Amino acid sequence: MANSPSGDSMTDRIVRVLETFTVERSMQSASEIGRRAGLPSSTAHRIVDELVDAGLLERDEDRRVHLGLRLWELALRGSTALRLRQAALPHMETVQARIREHTQLAVLEQDEALFLERLSHPAAGANITRVAGRLPLHASSSGLVLLASAPAALRDRVLAGPLRAVSPETVTDAARLRRLLTEVRRTGVVVAPGSIEAVSTGVAVPIRDAGAVVAALSVVLPRETAPEPAIAALREAAASIEAALRADRR
Repeated sequence: MANSPSGDSMTDRIVRVLETFTVERSMQSASEIGRRAGLPSSTAHRIVDELVDAGLLERDEDRRVHLGLRLWELALRGSTALRLRQAALPHMETVQARIREHTQLAVLEQDEALFLERLSHPAAGANITRVAGRLPLHASSSGLVLLASAPAALRDRVLAGPLRAVSPETVTDAARLRRLLTEVRRTGVVVAPGSIEAVSTGVAVPIRDAGAVVAALSVVLPRETAPEPAIAALREAAASIEAALRADRR
């Protein structure tokens, strides 16, 4: 697509507009979008108008803008994430019924753990994860599973970058983290007490499709809860999800 005088393409500008929306910021004015996307006001208003006309954005009666159903519809067509979620959901429900805490499904996306689904019991403890939310790979139990099985170049990039402490117990030393990832590959499980919140322990296992790790299945337990029942439930569920994915390919 044509470049602007600043050198960015129309595709770049559209992506920047869409990326201004977050879980916490689902409604914006066109001016707010322009400011957050780093676009001139006239450009932002024109792009927003065009995206509204296409159904990718929608306006309410106060002319505030939110992501449109058309965007959701297009994103789901042929989506590998949808296939994975559909295969996983019945078995996530089994885990959630047994463990009675938060049960989550995450994938690797742009060097972060992106959460596709979360089930929660009404009495479950603290958890900051949201559907379509992200967590750093080095900090979350799901992220550690995904990082352990990621290509070596991605692991090296993450380990070389800033390792932000999400909590006082987040592993931020690269050498220690590298040893931890080796152990995750050996055991096939992560138990991460206090890595995100001091009161919680994240427990996660990998899900494989055609031999490659494609997702992480996890639960968030109260810190004082023994992880062994959750590990057993997660491993059983992961095996069932992998069988469902194999059946889907036939």
